Amino acid sequence: MIHRRKSKVIKIGNSFIGGNNDILVQSMLKIPSYDIESNVSQAKDLESNGCQILRVSIPDKNSLDLIYNLKKNVKIPIVADIHFDYNLAIESVFAGADKIRINPGNIERSNLKKIIEVCKVKNVPIRIGINSGSIEKKFLREFENSSDSMIASALESIKFFENLGFNNIVLSLKSSDVNECIYLYEKISSLCNYPLHIGVTESGTEKSGVVKSCIGIGSLLSRGIGDTIRVSLTADPIKEIELGYQILKSLNLCSGVEVISCPTCGRTTIDVRGLADSVERMTKNIKKNLKIAVMGCPVNGPGESRNADFGITGANGMGIIFKKGQVVKKVPEESLIEELKKMIYLE
Repeated sequence: MIHRRKSKVIKIGNSFIGGNNDILVQSMLKIPSYDIESNVSQAKDLESNGCQILRVSIPDKNSLDLIYNLKKNVKIPIVADIHFDYNLAIESVFAGADKIRINPGNIERSNLKKIIEVCKVKNVPIRIGINSGSIEKKFLREFENSSDSMIASALESIKFFENLGFNNIVLSLKSSDVNECIYLYEKISSLCNYPLHIGVTESGTEKSGVVKSCIGIGSLLSRGIGDTIRVSLTADPIKEIELGYQILKSLNLCSGVEVISCPTCGRTTIDVRGLADSVERMTKNIKKNLKIAVMGCPVNGPGESRNADFGITGANGMGIIFKKGQVVKKVPEESLIEELKKMIYLE
């Protein structure tokens, strides 16, 4: 049983981050902001695939139209990602953004104060995002390593916000180094009670990024650290959402179907890979907690996966459906998925 760190609860749109609320999975639009139609289409796809918070880059004033259009077309909260130009942050709030993400080190304190005042009036939360690539120079000079610099920068930013009477804060300290990420979040989690957005930034391609994200995000979640997550991949953002949920499911931190499957061996005479892929597609939108096993050996399969709610296996053209390790039905292999689907939906 994972005991989650207790954090302050922050409202974003119609959702809540922190406390005992669900750990929210988010992603980011990856299309140039001037292409409104394509961005709206991608946003809809992400929402339909389970994205719970959507971040969008706002590099210039023309990008503000994207916020208006996203708010008209999707229901999930929209986060405006701002660098350098404080006016864009303020105008994003008036355009309807549900949260602002800024790196305080990129904005002068006098202008940062203006953003805070507007967000305070509009009750819009701010994510203080500290990245290893954009640490304030004074902290780099003061500390010997980037980790301590980032911690110091985060704490000073929090103090600045709080002194202005603003505590509607979500915090992130991201690095592309997995060990540094784990250290940063473990450290800051003991120094403040704000909800934490976690992830390994710039983790890489779908191949390497999956490994780094699973290790980094999974390690933190297993320690009870993290209130919202983003898997950062150089890939289709829907893959970020899918992997985010897989990480949460593997730790029993969200509801849904967990599919387990054997790696196969010389005894296998059934298409385990194809069946497992089909089961994942078929159960993608099922919200109830179920564990489904796809096994390659009709001799050992049911026994090895006796803790699964349902399972399938077979050999030589025949399939077996089992429940809690007990065989309940034998069907032709080509009917396995359809028959399993019937049993799941009758449950």
